[in-house]
Amino acid sequence: MANQDPNADRELRFSRLLNAPRELVFKVWTSPEHVAKWWGPEGFTNTIHEMQVAPGGKWLLTMHGPDGRDYPNTILYREVIAPEKLSWWHGSDEPGDPNGFEVTVEFEDRGAQTLLTMRMLFATAAARDFVVREYGAIEGNKQTMDRLEAYLATV
Repeated sequence: MANQDPNADRELRFSRLLNAPRELVFKVWTSPEHVAKWWGPEGFTNTIHEMQVAPGGKWLLTMHGPDGRDYPNTILYREVIAPEKLSWWHGSDEPGDPNGFEVTVEFEDRGAQTLLTMRMLFATAAARDFVVREYGAIEGNKQTMDRLEAYLATV
């Protein structure tokens, strides 16, 4: 019997092979002037208030939904290894956000392409299920990766 990942019930994992070199993908992911143009699902726009991509740095942004609703986001960087890996805590502007989660993004060099793998780890399976149900996290990530892929073709 194979060992099952003990975190499987509280994580979301996404991968996408992008038609761009790793250094460019990493730059587009970590530069506010680029991120503002592709981050989030279809129809969303962003206001980047602060973005310090370094261990201990902060990324504060407001995602503006197509329905006019604003979604404040706070990201606290834990690890930055350019151009290979980013990890951070992601939540709202609510102190001690119970729906906050850990994110790891890995950028694997495939020559002219990059294999991007994003892992979102929640405190509990219920917290993961909440973001899937209430915020459409699976479809939202797919749309975000679609937007990233389209944006990379323009830079």
